[in-house]
Amino acid sequence: MKFFLVVYVSLALALSGSAAAAVEQCRFIEARAEREACYQRQETERMARQKADEARRVVPQKPYEPMSEEDAQLAKSMRGICRGC
Repeated sequence: MKFFLVVYVSLALALSGSAAAAVEQCRFIEARAEREACYQRQETERMARQKADEARRVVPQKPYEPMSEEDAQLAKSMRGICRGC
């Protein structure tokens, strides 16, 4: 049974495209200390991703720039041009 599990996991990792993108399956680790270490690594990675997402959201977006006087005059003159008459 363990042999098939090892073959299945290694096949899944080979087909996933990149080993870094593969999610570590902690529930299949039998040794309690190793399993808890695995869960701790996942929690640390999750917190790092969450902090990065929060930092990205905090960055202010480009403020709205009001129309300049020259742009307003150009827009006013364009209204008089017939489009598709």
